Amino acid sequence: MIKSILNFSLILFTTISVFSQNNEFLKWADKPPMGWNSYDCFGAAVNEEEVKGNAKMMEVHLKDAGWEYIVIDYCWFYPYVGALNNPPQTADFSPSLPMDRYGRLLPAIDRFPSAANGKGFKEIGDYIHSLGLKFGIHVMRGIPREAVARKLPVKGAEYTADQITDYSTCNWLNNMYGLDMDKPGAQEYYNSLLELYAEWGVDYVKVDDISSPFRGKEIEGYRKAIDNCGRPMVLSLSPGGKTPIEEAEFFKNNANLWRISGDFWDDWEALEKQFARIHKWEEHIGSGHWPDADMIPFGLLNRRGPGDGVERRSNFTNNEKYTLMTLWSICRSPLMYGGDLMMMRPVELKLLTNKEVLEVNQNSENNRQLFREDNKIAWIADIPNSKDKYLAVFNTGEEKELVLVSLNELGFEGDVQIRDLWEQKNLGTNSNEFLPEVEAHGAALFRIISN
Repeated sequence: MIKSILNFSLILFTTISVFSQNNEFLKWADKPPMGWNSYDCFGAAVNEEEVKGNAKMMEVHLKDAGWEYIVIDYCWFYPYVGALNNPPQTADFSPSLPMDRYGRLLPAIDRFPSAANGKGFKEIGDYIHSLGLKFGIHVMRGIPREAVARKLPVKGAEYTADQITDYSTCNWLNNMYGLDMDKPGAQEYYNSLLELYAEWGVDYVKVDDISSPFRGKEIEGYRKAIDNCGRPMVLSLSPGGKTPIEEAEFFKNNANLWRISGDFWDDWEALEKQFARIHKWEEHIGSGHWPDADMIPFGLLNRRGPGDGVERRSNFTNNEKYTLMTLWSICRSPLMYGGDLMMMRPVELKLLTNKEVLEVNQNSENNRQLFREDNKIAWIADIPNSKDKYLAVFNTGEEKELVLVSLNELGFEGDVQIRDLWEQKNLGTNSNEFLPEVEAHGAALFRIISN
């Protein structure tokens, strides 16, 4: 009997310990991450000077509003990339990619000179941390094809690169093979990768070609590697065009954020489609696990790709920019600015630093669509420890519209005070219903204050 009790206690303790360990990572992104990502402006070609310049701009102009991540997006390992989009390797591995003797990719020193002599991103990470910010990188799932061909050893295992791959490839970037996580040595490879990133001071890892198509075992491999690397790192998954919602609980248990659409750009039709996608995922919004509506393509974009490679300022109108920021805030999407912060204009700075709006993104709860009636859409969210609520209203039509909201249906009785969060002013007293006027392709965001 005593032995049975002891066995049961051991099993219970082990289960609790594993559960606690597995969910510790949720604390690392208890609020939606806010930062800058190099992709929308620099594509595969960002360099050290540009990363540091954008980091300095964030420190000076955005940090006080809560922005903190600086993320170097894809192909930082590709030498002499020019302005190529999705730069390929030939069948005989030209250009050769910089990597260490364990098949772990290193930054290209023509763009990141501080990475010379095997130092990797350590100096850049230290610089970003010195500004009081956090450092992130984009990676492609798997192992370099070149490492497989050279049969490089796996650090921490008695296996070589060719023994751990499943030979699957990304359909838009051919540098990597996926890993067969059922093969011994595969987990050790991911462990060694995250150990290296921890040495560089990485705080955020965006893994691509892994959620759509869904690669569950490799996602688990990254999760285990991060949890064992000795450094907290937020885990972001991409892309999202076909991210399976039936795997929502899996994503919530293994990642901090995951994309719910393909690459999102400065196109009104694309923004309009995000309403339905976000509504589909709304019940899975929660502390530590965020459906990700993708980056914020404002400001100066496409300086060296991607897309057509033609530099431009965002195609979004001012109304459309307010719609995006309002929707991303009320649905608590991660906020990752995609333009060149060094070329930021006052209108963009105003959009990014309204603390009352950002408070909705960072600290609301129970976020959900209230109604959608043709081109009129409303979202609602609760405010912790308060009877007040946040209300977002949208007009996707081509003419200015009045949007009727029943205050009684929101649970308010009698008079309420209404504050316009974008304008940062009180609008006075209402009761029973609220009828804001919303510009075409526009949005408004309010706090309904209970008396």
